[in-house]
Amino acid sequence: MSDCLFCRIVAKEIPAEIVYETGRTLAFRDVNPQAPTHVLVIPKEHHANAAALAEADEGLADEVLKSAHAVAAQEGVADGGYRVVFNTGLGAGQTVFHVHAHVLGGRDLGWPPG
Repeated sequence: MSDCLFCRIVAKEIPAEIVYETGRTLAFRDVNPQAPTHVLVIPKEHHANAAALAEADEGLADEVLKSAHAVAAQEGVADGGYRVVFNTGLGAGQTVFHVHAHVLGGRDLGWPPG
């Protein structure tokens, strides 16, 4: 989708600090981090939200989650604890409608989340 911010990052039309990449996923630092580690993991293929990702081809959601864990390990937060968050819809705070997992870590993450 030519008007999708994250599709344009995948196409390398917009710069991003890429920290991890597979054949079907891309991970880059959030421009407005909410924790010392805040990385977004996206499928390179456009899906609007987590519900659409769940309906996508077999294995894509799994690959996004595996990439999120790989990012946590690479960033050094896997052992101390990290959070993976998918916001789905305006009411949940989704602002870019290309599904993305937030990988958050590097500080105490309280519960319940806000």
